[in-house]
Amino acid sequence: MKPLYKYILIAGVIAVAGTLFYNKVYIPKTTYAKVSPTKGDLNVEVFGIGNLGAKKIYSVSAGVSATLLETFSDEGKWVKKGDLLAVFDTVDLPIQLNESKIGVKKAYSELIASQKELASLEAQKNLALTTYKRYDKLKKQSFASQSEYDKAKADLKVIEAQIEVTKAHINSAKTEIARAKEAVKAIEKKLSKYRVYAPVDGYVIAKKAEVSQTLLLNQTLFDIVNPQDVWVKAYIDEKISANVKVGSPATISLRSHAEKKYPAIVKRIVAQSDLVTQEREVDVAFNKLPLPFFINEQAEVYIQTKTYKNVLKIDADALIHLSDASGVWVLKNSKAHFNRVKVIAIANGEAAVEGLSPQSKLLISDPSKKALKEGMEVH
Repeated sequence: MKPLYKYILIAGVIAVAGTLFYNKVYIPKTTYAKVSPTKGDLNVEVFGIGNLGAKKIYSVSAGVSATLLETFSDEGKWVKKGDLLAVFDTVDLPIQLNESKIGVKKAYSELIASQKELASLEAQKNLALTTYKRYDKLKKQSFASQSEYDKAKADLKVIEAQIEVTKAHINSAKTEIARAKEAVKAIEKKLSKYRVYAPVDGYVIAKKAEVSQTLLLNQTLFDIVNPQDVWVKAYIDEKISANVKVGSPATISLRSHAEKKYPAIVKRIVAQSDLVTQEREVDVAFNKLPLPFFINEQAEVYIQTKTYKNVLKIDADALIHLSDASGVWVLKNSKAHFNRVKVIAIANGEAAVEGLSPQSKLLISDPSKKALKEGMEVH
């Protein structure tokens, strides 16, 4: 009986080992993921990487050499065109301006006084002229002496001279008024440089000075960017850049939001390529700028160069090359069969193909499993 038990035990072990092998090795090795083709559009895209930048960054400078007294904006703030950004110490300019305004008032007072004096002299001249004419007539009739006539004539000449002097004073006062007004304008213009305003509606991306800091002429206070000018300066390999055009639709993926793809459009293609990297700069702008944004943030762009309409699409991982032919493994009656296909385009992990039934079940090869062969049984 002992040999019988021995054979039964051996048979049991073999059966258990066979079952384990079948379930734990054979089945897993012959089990493959399957996918189905889909109908739809396939967008062929060109990839590029770059940084968030802008067409133009407005550097707002001091305009004067002075000490910064106060600022009214900061990095990450929005400003409107004409908003007050900063005020500088004007030192004694307000005093100079007040003195110049006093000078204008003084010149006006002198003008008014001279004009009144002229009016008085004109009245005196009329009286002196009447007197002179009367004595001239009386002298011709021998009713007035020569001395009386000469005095009347001299009085007229004196008043006429005084009138000319007063007119000169009036002209001088007018000139002084004009000069004093120009001085006021000059000081006011100079004072205006001590107050800095936003040149555009925009977003402050940098603040480069602090209160109590003494700035030099034209030293930058703020960097402001117009949101409409913000884009990604992406770099595309020359080999794949031929089909990229201004106006091509695109998407942008920011490093801070890698899971999001923002709709965008190609705004500019720089005319010169980089001699070293052999890349071309392509500037891609957001359709709607995400807020907040950060200049110089790394970004990826996907530029659409062509769209294949209503094509049969499969998972690109299902494509294989066998015997110099492109094709897919198709599942039929639990067995693998090679199906040749014509590949139209590959993009975004998908392939547009011809020569395949839309109802096909495709097998995805797996390097960790048995290599698929024609007629091989699969699970």
